[in-house]
Amino acid sequence: MRLDDQQESGNVEDRRGGGGGGGIGGKGIGVGTIVLALVAMYFGVDPSVVLNIGQGLQQTETSEAQPIPKDDPMAIFVAKVLGSTEQTWDKVFQQSGQQYPAPKLVLFTGQTSTACGAGQAAMGPFYCPADQKVYIDLSFYQEMKNRFHAPGDFAQAYVIAHEVGHHIQNLMGTSEQVQRARQSARSEAEANQYSVRLELQADCYAGVWANHADGENRILEAGDVEEAMTAAAAIGDDALQKQAQGYAVPDSFTHGTSQQRMHWFNQGLSTGDMRQCDTFKAASI
Repeated sequence: MRLDDQQESGNVEDRRGGGGGGGIGGKGIGVGTIVLALVAMYFGVDPSVVLNIGQGLQQTETSEAQPIPKDDPMAIFVAKVLGSTEQTWDKVFQQSGQQYPAPKLVLFTGQTSTACGAGQAAMGPFYCPADQKVYIDLSFYQEMKNRFHAPGDFAQAYVIAHEVGHHIQNLMGTSEQVQRARQSARSEAEANQYSVRLELQADCYAGVWANHADGENRILEAGDVEEAMTAAAAIGDDALQKQAQGYAVPDSFTHGTSQQRMHWFNQGLSTGDMRQCDTFKAASI
């Protein structure tokens, strides 16, 4: 993945090592809820959906965000990927006469406070719609390599682009519509299907980013797409459940199968058109 000429985003908050990132914003979260969130987040579910937290909680971060160290290549990589997503979505939104309000990305270690409650490293990367921020503990990338066998810089970039995809959904009102639909669903299986379609759309938006970024700056190198496909396959619900318990339970899927995740990422990558990412109108996903 070629990012040498990519400008770093100025929207990165570095909370690592600040000592005050362990506070919980707003109301406390029960231990049972946290356990549920930790299990579910390994399946990639947006914590605002899993925890069903309202939009009005206030962030109470006690440590100040620090600038990214110039000798921290992974943090610089993240900032460049975020900058690339900003260029893509700026362009896409401008084409429809709109302005793109970019999200912040927070680097943290262990845990940190968010407007959606406590952010835990065990959740994996996540997006909080209440403060419009993406949160990531960079140790997740080591877990991608060791646990999910999905190494590579483009696989890492795909993770960020997927979370930015949730930001796009929040801006467009899709996330709120899905949350209401889940609450009125007649069964847990039906509610989970809404989550699956939301997550697959975020995968498709990640593909749209990759299409535009490569078209503008030729960021892709040989093997990059395969890295993203490997990552998408590794964190499909069926793959994760089989790894954890030896079998899959389709009604409990919240993120989509490996095949579905690969399909929708490729849909965005091949078309570069977010209109082709409407998983909610698709008869089959």
